[in-house]
Amino acid sequence: MSENTPLEKADLVRVFVKGGIISPGDFKKIIQTARSLGATYIHLGSRQDVLFPVKNKDIKVLDETFKSIQTNYDTDGESFQNIVSSFTALDVMPTTHWLASHIYHYVLDTFDYQPSLKINIVDPVQTLVPLFTGNINFIASNQDNYWYVFLRFSEISAKPWCAPELIFGYDLVHLAKALEALKPQEAGLGYEQVYQKARKSLKVNVQPVDQELNYPEATSPYYEGLNRVAGGKYWLGLYWRNNRFTIDFLEALCGLCVATNIGKLSLTPWKSLIVRGIAEKDRLSWEKLLGKYGINIRHSSLELNWHLPVLEEKALEIKNYLVRALDKQDISTYGLSFSVKVAPKMVLFTSIVIEQNIDSSDGGDNTFNIMYSKDFNPNLMEYSYFVKGVLLETLPALLIELSHVYYDQLDARKKEETTEPGRVPKLLNYKKYQCSSCLTIYNEEYGDTSAEIEPGTTFSKLPTDYSCPVCESPKSAFRLL
Repeated sequence: MSENTPLEKADLVRVFVKGGIISPGDFKKIIQTARSLGATYIHLGSRQDVLFPVKNKDIKVLDETFKSIQTNYDTDGESFQNIVSSFTALDVMPTTHWLASHIYHYVLDTFDYQPSLKINIVDPVQTLVPLFTGNINFIASNQDNYWYVFLRFSEISAKPWCAPELIFGYDLVHLAKALEALKPQEAGLGYEQVYQKARKSLKVNVQPVDQELNYPEATSPYYEGLNRVAGGKYWLGLYWRNNRFTIDFLEALCGLCVATNIGKLSLTPWKSLIVRGIAEKDRLSWEKLLGKYGINIRHSSLELNWHLPVLEEKALEIKNYLVRALDKQDISTYGLSFSVKVAPKMVLFTSIVIEQNIDSSDGGDNTFNIMYSKDFNPNLMEYSYFVKGVLLETLPALLIELSHVYYDQLDARKKEETTEPGRVPKLLNYKKYQCSSCLTIYNEEYGDTSAEIEPGTTFSKLPTDYSCPVCESPKSAFRLL
């Protein structure tokens, strides 16, 4: 299919990659099927699914392919949804102490059906996967394999509703099925009514919620490049500016995964791909692969931290214009993330949103609104307007002004945390993080004098190149205690 041929979402085949986890062998079968049906590239979706454009869908070929790899797919809209997980953040970001790889696999394996509601299974410590973009959001608690339940059945509603009890990991599927059976988006019931009705017939392991969820600080996720982790291995993050991953390159990538004993690939909601577990002896082979296909793994953070809907060329044009304009100003957007909203139904999970208004009444120019989340933290799910009805040309200057508001409020919050003039800022709850390699502890209260990290510095504010002072493992090797 020509890349210039206009595509609609109805032209896409959606492949549901449960939890965003897929083997190189299964991924290769998907992309080879896409090629056999005329596609030259694939897209990655914000719900960790794989999408490829096909004008003439051969259902027999699709059925045979996806049955062989026990993977579901959809060709006619959004009747079914993928299950999102934060597995992709393992080794890339700090994680909750008990939430290891095998826990994700065990929990995801219990989901033996394709849900019609959006389900998230997420670690709140990491910031790569948003917490509340699902209808049913299971968020890890501090208690081993017990999860908060947050419900949010409308994209328009603000904060999700939190259930009064924690659910054991292997019972999440039973609650999800019971909630789906009630068709809550049509039932017209309140969140508590829906939850209690679903729970009534279930025998599940629960514990009362004894503390509110501690929301992570809003930081821009870093998910690109070849990065060293504990144990001397590497993870590789791959991002394409136009979200078109060529099949030629992906086939070569899958082949190298098999040759270097990489068993899993993972997808992120930022439409990127992560390969973890690359050994030091194989690093040169991976660098050669990137060089052969001209893969850039050095995009700026300004380029990376954007969320765009799939196939929305207008949104991509707006983003490219804004990135170029802001880059010329040489400003910092560290800590901020952006999205372009050109459709009414779009789940927001960035700190700043550029929303397009289409004024068709007088044939005038398109105008835009700028929204930002409370405390610039998208997990709070509360957005306010910064400006309304402005022209595209004015957006860069306004975004720069809003970025100053962001950094000013960071300074204000830091001052509020100071108990007395000249004293070190005091937080209500300092946290401790432990290196998974040598068990060295980073205590936010004391900082790290050897690395010139001041006392009171939260873990999320440590530089991305921070390493363990004892064994030099990277920041991603630390786990929350």
